[in-house]
Amino acid sequence: MDRLHIDKIVMDALYEDMYMGDITTDSLIPEKSVSNAVMIAREEGIIAGLKAAERVFAYMDGDIVFTALAKDGDRVLAGHVIVEMNGSTRSLLKAERTALNLLQRMSGIATLAHKFSERVKGTKAKVVDTRKTTPGLRKLEKYAVRIGGAYNHRFNLSDGVLIKDNHIHACGGIKQAVEKARENIPHTIKIEVEAETLDQVREALEAKADIIMLDNMDNDKMRKAVELIDGKALSEASGNVTLDTVGEIAKTGVDIISAGSLTHSAKALDISMKFR
Repeated sequence: MDRLHIDKIVMDALYEDMYMGDITTDSLIPEKSVSNAVMIAREEGIIAGLKAAERVFAYMDGDIVFTALAKDGDRVLAGHVIVEMNGSTRSLLKAERTALNLLQRMSGIATLAHKFSERVKGTKAKVVDTRKTTPGLRKLEKYAVRIGGAYNHRFNLSDGVLIKDNHIHACGGIKQAVEKARENIPHTIKIEVEAETLDQVREALEAKADIIMLDNMDNDKMRKAVELIDGKALSEASGNVTLDTVGEIAKTGVDIISAGSLTHSAKALDISMKFR
């Protein structure tokens, strides 16, 4: 991860949490107090975000010694000590919640991404994320998806053309939308088209779309769509993909499965910080 990008997120998060200081810590803890603390996993999962957590403490106090006892991508069990820290008690307390928020959020996403990727093993399908991310945290959340073993879709609206139902309606049809996009984008950019019916799949193929998103189709219809596409474009399944359904979707033969739940519904991994 880019340190400058992390530091911008860290600075904003710390400012949000204590823009006028920490009245509790500053009232109770002597300025010269020093402590040793650990971060402990309270449940099993995949760790992601250690660098982000480290940058929180470094930004708060450059003298804090942060020693990671795990690395991003490691599976940890309940009771596993992930990090040891030594330094100013005040600084440790002030940075605690922001560091944990980022580490717990990213580890929760990595854990869920790992579960999704395990469900599609043995198929050619790749599970990818979407733009349904927490505002301001997209860079970190998409990194966590990769750490968990899944993949990234486009990072933002500038990365690629994705013609969805409202674009199609506004342009008067798939053919018109694809032609208009081709007139206005570099030849290096791929064009993806959303299709809700098999007729729309045929239209997208005739328009020579590079990727066809099969939106909210049942598995039988998806299989027929994959047969129609027959390798002439990449096929992407999308719409209400869950851990319970992703395995069967993968068996339809699609190339890609996009799941917004990787980021918008991931449960934070339970991690705590304790002094010792």
